[in-house]
Amino acid sequence: MAIRIGILGYGNLGRGIEAAIRQNPDMELAAFFTRRDPAAVKTATEGVPVYSADSAKDHKDEIDVLMLCGGSATDLPVQTPEYAKYFNVIDSFDTHAKIPEHFANVDKAAKESGHVAMISVGWDPGLFSLNRMMAGAILPDGKDYTFWGKGVSQGHSDAIRRIEGVKNGKQYTIPVESALEAVRSGSNPELTTRQKHTRECFVVAEEGADKAKIEAEIKNMPNYFADYDTTVHFISEEELARDHSGIPHGGFVIRSGKTGLNGENNHIIEYSLKLDSNPEFTSSVLVAYARAICRLAKEGQTGCKTVFDIAPAYLSPLSGEELRKSLL
Repeated sequence: MAIRIGILGYGNLGRGIEAAIRQNPDMELAAFFTRRDPAAVKTATEGVPVYSADSAKDHKDEIDVLMLCGGSATDLPVQTPEYAKYFNVIDSFDTHAKIPEHFANVDKAAKESGHVAMISVGWDPGLFSLNRMMAGAILPDGKDYTFWGKGVSQGHSDAIRRIEGVKNGKQYTIPVESALEAVRSGSNPELTTRQKHTRECFVVAEEGADKAKIEAEIKNMPNYFADYDTTVHFISEEELARDHSGIPHGGFVIRSGKTGLNGENNHIIEYSLKLDSNPEFTSSVLVAYARAICRLAKEGQTGCKTVFDIAPAYLSPLSGEELRKSLL
């Protein structure tokens, strides 16, 4: 029987999940849930009902995993623990500093309701987190370095768009090339947050908005921009559509470490991603982990999980026997 997926929120991530489900024959799209007027939401999949988010709990028996596609700034801290009362849920919460708090809130709700929840799924946090953990376990005498970009950060772009006076906006995260080269050399440089990345923002301001106030608010935003050299460009809606319509991203996780009785041998582990579409790739990661959630729920597990808690085999539609034969 196919895994029945519900999507809450029909933005970039929701549309990406909708597309990814088509590539996974063991899954079916059961319903969309939206805070907008359901009648006004036109989806790409015919025949799948669109319901009001307020009525989601009335459909809890029709959904195996509810995928939460809201933003990390204000949506997911409220939505994930709330919907974990009624569904097995998964989100892509990416405010790293607040993950422990978010985990605790979701874990409590999921355990009380007997559901499985999973937070912070995607590529960072997510796949990059796994690679940092594994590389650190393999090379304990070493250092981690993570670089993001060049690419559009959905979370940071969302944070910009929530500022008063901002009509639209995109934010690019850009690795500092000299820092990347120093890490790859094995010299284990000490790098501050500011030395590793710059941030570049392209903002469409509302007519009459105070641009200086908007720029100051962006540059001083904690957890997002305050620790980085940030450039803010004010551009027209037409320029944004023409030059910044794509959502590319990517990055590198590098572990530089030593082995040997006297640390005489150097090793570099590098994992990298180059993505044409950040939300579509993130969606594909979420869909694979939704399969794992469903399996854990069938085993009777409850509570909140992260990528660290999921055995890799649970992500694959292949059986253990097939995996051992074809991939091991």
